[in-house]
Amino acid sequence: MNIFKTLFGANSGTQVSAGEAKTWIDGDDSPFILDVRQPDEFRAGHIPGAKVIPLGELGSRQGELPRNRDILCVCRSGARSGVAARQLRDQGLNAINLRGGMIAWQGAGYTVKRGK
Repeated sequence: MNIFKTLFGANSGTQVSAGEAKTWIDGDDSPFILDVRQPDEFRAGHIPGAKVIPLGELGSRQGELPRNRDILCVCRSGARSGVAARQLRDQGLNAINLRGGMIAWQGAGYTVKRGK
C-alpha cells in the first residue's frame, strides 16, 4: 500500500514539502528516510533516523533499501534527491523527493541530528 497516496492524494506527485514530510514521518506508517548527500554533509546535520547512501553509490547499494516501504529521498536542496527518487522509481520503488531538501527542513525549524 502506498501510504503517501493515502495521506496526500493519488495525484500528489513525486515530491513533498518539509511540512508534508514531517507529518508523514510522524505518522503510523513513516517512510524510510534516505539521505543521498556525502557523509560529511550528513554528519553536519540530517533528519533523525535517516540512512546515508551518497547519490554516486546508490546504484551499487540499492540492496540496502527496503522494497516494501515508501522512501523519502533527502539532500541539501532537493536536486540530488530528486535524481535519486527518479532512479529508484525507475527500479520499481516508491520514492518521493523532499522538495527544498535540508534547507527547507531546517528552515521550517524541524529537528536536525548532528554526527552519525
